[in-house]
Amino acid sequence: MSSSSDEEEVYQFYRDRAEWSDVKPIPQDDGASPVVQIAYSDKFKDAFDYFRAILHTNEKSERALELTQTAISLNPANYTVWQFRRVILQHLKKDISEEMNYLSKIIKEQPKNYQVWHHRRALVEWSRDSSKELEFTEKIIKLDQKNYHAWQHRQWVIQEFKLWDNELTFVDSLLEQDLRNNSAWNERYFIIENTTGFTDQVVNSEIQYAISKIDIATKNESAWSYLRGVLGDRSLTWSKELRDQVTAWRNDGLKSPYLVAILIDFYEEDLENKKCNVGETLGKVKELCNELANETDTIRRKYWKYVLHRLIKEYQENEP
Repeated sequence: MSSSSDEEEVYQFYRDRAEWSDVKPIPQDDGASPVVQIAYSDKFKDAFDYFRAILHTNEKSERALELTQTAISLNPANYTVWQFRRVILQHLKKDISEEMNYLSKIIKEQPKNYQVWHHRRALVEWSRDSSKELEFTEKIIKLDQKNYHAWQHRQWVIQEFKLWDNELTFVDSLLEQDLRNNSAWNERYFIIENTTGFTDQVVNSEIQYAISKIDIATKNESAWSYLRGVLGDRSLTWSKELRDQVTAWRNDGLKSPYLVAILIDFYEEDLENKKCNVGETLGKVKELCNELANETDTIRRKYWKYVLHRLIKEYQENEP
């Protein structure tokens, strides 16, 4: 494999290429007195001077396409280069599959570059061929489970081409590997929301699913957040099974801050609905808020002291 220095040695400047002699390069104009002078390399200045020239004349040719590839290799995040490359590809009626192969290599090197994913989406829209997208995004996600661009592209493909059927199985496999994979939890919510919807039956099923995962790792914030999400507009106390399980975990001595936080919310709903002894319930809230503030969630100490103060002020002072 050649080194980057070897590649520099074999690079031929566009200004020295006979086939480009008819083009007058347009230099970068940073103004008369730039605040910070950017030290562009000679190769960068050469390629982009010629790119600006073909952009100015709107040249859509094979050599222009090759030049965009050079410019992309120097700055893969340049929107204008990618946009003009798409214009050229369409004008020349190029083989989309070849462009996809080229693009896949760049994405593997630049997986968090917005422009490469935008370009991929454009290609899929043109070709209407989504056959490789789930497999490709799966590979990228396995390299980085929180790659927002890969997940966004995957969701767009699923929604655009109605590829819902096996996605929950994929999500399950990710959560088997890592229960704390927040992106996988988010994907699970996305799939259900856009297929069955969160009917009472589905919500009960998802509560059971989340409980089974929390039972393995009670301090897994992602699963607790998912629980709140699937309940939607329903009250936390809507599910007796959930409350009973949270109470059972607490009785077993668990001190997960997420468990304690949801217990506080349970008690607040009891206070709102006047389904409890106010003094006794506020006593439980005080114990839990102090536990969070002083032991398990000290970084948010002031918040939990505020919660306790608010609830005491609202319910104790208004108690008949």
